[in-house]
Amino acid sequence: MLYAILCYNDEASVGAWSKAEEDKVMEALWAVQEPYIQAARMGPVARLMPTTTATTLRKNGDEPIVLDGPFAETKEQLLGFYVVDCDDLDGALKLARDLAKANPGLGSYEIRPVLTIRDGTLKL
Repeated sequence: MLYAILCYNDEASVGAWSKAEEDKVMEALWAVQEPYIQAARMGPVARLMPTTTATTLRKNGDEPIVLDGPFAETKEQLLGFYVVDCDDLDGALKLARDLAKANPGLGSYEIRPVLTIRDGTLKL
């Protein structure tokens, strides 16, 4: 089953990392990801640009409204995500735990099963 692992953290803290700190984190994360890549179980992985680059399309009625900027009302922002093929939730939790160990500081990881859309139909 596909799972999305959504990575939340304080983007100001992550953005303040030095090049050396960033390289160290990326090396640790790569070590966690590599076995999943080798097993063809790792899907897209992405780090999002800062919330200051965000544009929001909000639907409050018939016509959507496009707004500049982020509207995060929390201390943590969605910084990136993984899509991974795991046998079950326990497997996805193991990966999230390993990612948390490799990533310094505070933060949270939200794990959700992914439904894909094929031929206009939702599939697990």
